Amino acid sequence: MHNPSTIADVLHWLETRPDIQTIRAAVCDLNGVMRGKRIPVDQARKVMENTLRMPLSVVGLDIWGGDIDNNPMVFNTGDVDGIGAWTGRGILPVEWTAHPTAFLPVWLQNDAGVPYLADPRRALAAVLARYAALGLTPMTAVELEFHLVDASGDIPKGAVSPTTGRNLDTAAAMAMEEVDQFEAYFHEVYAACRQQDIPVDTTIAENGSGQFEINLGHLPDALRAADDAVFFKRTVKGIARKHGFAASFMAKPYGNFSGNGLHIHMSLLDREGKNVFDDGTDRGTDMMRHAVGGLLAGMAESTLIFAPHYNSYRRLRPNSYAPTAVAWGYENRMVAIRIPGGSYKARRIEHRVAGADANPYLVMAVMLGAALIGIERTMAPGEPRLADAYANDLPKLPNSWRAAADAFEAGPMMAEIFDPELIQSLLACKRQEMDIFAAHVSPFEYRTYLEAV
Repeated sequence: MHNPSTIADVLHWLETRPDIQTIRAAVCDLNGVMRGKRIPVDQARKVMENTLRMPLSVVGLDIWGGDIDNNPMVFNTGDVDGIGAWTGRGILPVEWTAHPTAFLPVWLQNDAGVPYLADPRRALAAVLARYAALGLTPMTAVELEFHLVDASGDIPKGAVSPTTGRNLDTAAAMAMEEVDQFEAYFHEVYAACRQQDIPVDTTIAENGSGQFEINLGHLPDALRAADDAVFFKRTVKGIARKHGFAASFMAKPYGNFSGNGLHIHMSLLDREGKNVFDDGTDRGTDMMRHAVGGLLAGMAESTLIFAPHYNSYRRLRPNSYAPTAVAWGYENRMVAIRIPGGSYKARRIEHRVAGADANPYLVMAVMLGAALIGIERTMAPGEPRLADAYANDLPKLPNSWRAAADAFEAGPMMAEIFDPELIQSLLACKRQEMDIFAAHVSPFEYRTYLEAV
C-alpha cells in the first residue's frame, strides 16, 4: 500500500521500509515552494497527531526564503507558531534522494485547530466548501509543461540527450523521438507517480527545446488534484537531478521558444453525478457560460496568481499561444478560456492563463472562486471569439508584474475569494521580490549600454 490514509497504515508501511530513516513534513508556501522539516522516522506519529509546530509566517516567505519586511504575519504576532497538521494524504515515497525517504504533507492551523486561511491549500479548501454547500463538485484535471535543461552553466541550455550526447536545441513538437531519448527518465517519473498515487496520463514533446507536457487525470476532488500537481512538480525536478540534468517549470526559460503553461480543465457535477455543463449540444449550458462570465470578470485582477514572478511576463506575449486578452471561445487555443470539443458528456472549461511557475493551490482557488461567483450572479460572458484573440479590440491582461499586483490589490473579486491576510501577505511578498529584482542589473544591460551610451 503506497498511499495509506490512517496513522496505523502509515506506521505499518514505514515498518516495512527499514531503509527509510527520516521523513519530510512540509507545507506549501505562497510561491508554491515546500517548506518544512526533516524528521527522524520515529517521530512520524507526532506529525500525524498534529503536534508539529512551525511559524505561521513560513507560508509568506519570498522566493529566496527570506522574511518579508514589516510582514504582519511576523511583527503583529511576534512570529507566532501554529500547527503543521497532517492533511490525511498518505505517505509519499521519495526514492530519488541519496538515501530513500518519505514525505508527509501538512497544512497550517492555530493551536485551537482553526484553519489558517493564508495557507494556499486552506484557501482552496474554503472555496470548495462553498461548492459543497450548493451540492456541486468540481471535476478538474491539470496539464503541466516543463523543460529539461542542462543547468551546468550560468545560462541553461537544452538537456544533453542520453542518445546523441548533444544538447537539445530545436523545437520538436509532438516528436516521439525526443520523448524516446529520455525514456529512462520518464519511466522513473511514472513509476514514482504510481507510488504516490498521482494519476499521470499522456506525455508529449512540446514546442520548446527540451519541452514536455504531462497530463494528470481528471478527479472529482480539486484539493487532491492540486496536491497531485504540487507533488508532481517536486517529483519531476527531483528525478531530473538524479539523471544529471534539471527540470524547470519557469514560465519562459528561453526567450525564443514557447513558455510553460499550467492549464486546468474544469466541469461541475451535481449531487447525482451529472455534468451540469452538458446540455447535449456544442453550446453547453447557461451555467457553463455563467462560469465563463465569472472567470472573465475576475481575470485581470487574478493575473498575479497566474503570473506571480518576474519571468512570468515574458510568457504572456502576443502570438505566443499564451493568452494576453480577456477572451473565450470554442476550440480556440488562442483564448484565455477555451471550451474543448469532444463528447458532450465531458463538456468542460479549459483555463489557459497560468504559467507552470504558478502555485497550483492558488490557481485552482481563484479559478473555481471566480467561476462560482459567475454562476451565482449569472454573469454573461459575451460572444465567443472565433479567431484572432490578440486583436486590439479585446480587454487585456496586466502586462507587467507591478500592474498585476495593483490589479490584485484593487480587485473586488479577490476580496471575495481570499482571506485578507493571504491578500496582504502575497502583495507584500511580491512587492519585496520586485524591489530586489529592480536592484539587479543584468549582464545583457551591461553588454548593451556600458560603453555605447
